Amino acid sequence: MITAPQLRAARALLGLDQRQLAELCGLSVPTIQRMEASEGTVRGTVDSLMKLIDALERGGIELIGEGQISSGGRGVRLKSPAAPSEPGLP
Repeated sequence: MITAPQLRAARALLGLDQRQLAELCGLSVPTIQRMEASEGTVRGTVDSLMKLIDALERGGIELIGEGQISSGGRGVRLKSPAAPSEPGLP
């Protein structure tokens, strides 16, 4: 799925604070805070995780999982600038 360091890096790439990310994915700020404080893989309900990943992907984030082709390990990559029609994204 997604790790806490990936989540923090993805949010930073998009230039969002926790409140903005919470609004984009329809979750509460405490939920985002708990997810970012997770050890290793982010923990949460399937619905919450899907909302989070969907919001990041709409923003142009590509999650790189363990074992996927990359220069090494897990990570995040900004695929392309967010579409101007996406409310709340820079």
